[in-house]
Amino acid sequence: MCSVEQDGAPDLDCGARLSSAHAGLEELEREICELAAHLAAATCRWLLLVAAFDQRRGWAEWGAKSCAEWLSWRCSIGRVTAREHVRVARRLVELPHVREAFAAGELTYCKVRAITRVASPETEVDLVELARHASGAQVEKLVRLYHGALRASADAAQRASEQRSLSHYCNDDGSITLQARLPAEDGALVLRALEALERRPEARGASAEALGQDEGPAARRADALVAMAHAALANADAAGVECSPCELVVHVDVVSLGGDRVHERCQIADGATIAPETARRLGCDASVVRIIERDGRPLSVSRRKRTIPAALRRALRSRDAGCQFPGCTSERFLHAHHIQHWARGGPTVLENLIQLCSHHHRLVHEGGFCVERAGPRGVRFRRPDGREIPPCPPASSGRDAAVREDNRARGLLIDGNTCRPRSLGDPLDYDIAVEGLCVRAQLTLPRAGPAPPRAGPAPP
Repeated sequence: MCSVEQDGAPDLDCGARLSSAHAGLEELEREICELAAHLAAATCRWLLLVAAFDQRRGWAEWGAKSCAEWLSWRCSIGRVTAREHVRVARRLVELPHVREAFAAGELTYCKVRAITRVASPETEVDLVELARHASGAQVEKLVRLYHGALRASADAAQRASEQRSLSHYCNDDGSITLQARLPAEDGALVLRALEALERRPEARGASAEALGQDEGPAARRADALVAMAHAALANADAAGVECSPCELVVHVDVVSLGGDRVHERCQIADGATIAPETARRLGCDASVVRIIERDGRPLSVSRRKRTIPAALRRALRSRDAGCQFPGCTSERFLHAHHIQHWARGGPTVLENLIQLCSHHHRLVHEGGFCVERAGPRGVRFRRPDGREIPPCPPASSGRDAAVREDNRARGLLIDGNTCRPRSLGDPLDYDIAVEGLCVRAQLTLPRAGPAPPRAGPAPP
């Protein structure tokens, strides 16, 4: 891997040393273009390995939720990039022509990433040929236009309804960004409501009201959205609507709660029998009602609080921040897990608690994974086969010389012109290209039968 010397000058060795540190620009250009093609071919092989690993669910062996989460943990890739890699890897298995050109280094990953969004068995040959001649920016614009044409020609209304969503994320300064996707009619309704609230004085922000100034349409819409939320909550309170937490009642005898098999009773109220391990998972943070029975008749009832106190829960959230399972970055749906369960003598103290998301909490209890203390403040996770899961595996260093040698051993003849566009930078006629792709895609559609005869006399 390239490194930087102490005096600030870059090291040009990089595994395949250039002729000298003062190589000419033509030599640098050739080296950059040739190595780009080698990287494209190596990326194709890597993505095919990812596809095979994903199909065999190898990521589940380490307790990961998905192949993208495993890539983020094991290969030090961001979550969004990892999801995109997995998507492209799955599409490469379905598109042999794209895969062939990518494996030969003729198409870069950026072009393949764009093509795989819209390619089908009927259009991939034409898309590959267009990508060979066009630049990366031209391919992305072509795919964007073609995707828009496909959406307009398909049943867009049904698809828009299925893809409706609302998400949010917190910014560094504590503010919240909302992102919504609505069908056309629902979106128009929301915008009309925001426009109506914009005109009301009470919908203006406090800062604008105090300063007597207009902060612009974007700020007014944000204030109108907050006013909509206040109105919705006010109407809910007036209607007597309140959201109470869901309660799940589990009946279990003390022997079953501390053991591995059901002794007398371990079942959901008015429901099915569950495993004792499931009862312990549900009871990690729950209220316990102790009933002493004789011959099936209750003799005494007492309530013991096993819920995590508020102060202890705040300390746990402050310490752990998110799920502590290796590779997991979930910060929602977190559970307080007892490392040594209270049913087996574990205390409800900070040192015996750890935060886990619902997925990994289930894996630790019913999936065969285990967590144990490692030192005074650390924890250690193990797979069902006993292998320890490292908290953060080190990233391996790569060498460009190894990539070149491997590609040449596979018979790939790659040089500085392999991934270079075959055109000379000429502008692309997007209208003709999109129209041709649409025609190609419609060739496989079933043709409509002959029109039924019209009633009445034929028009002149």
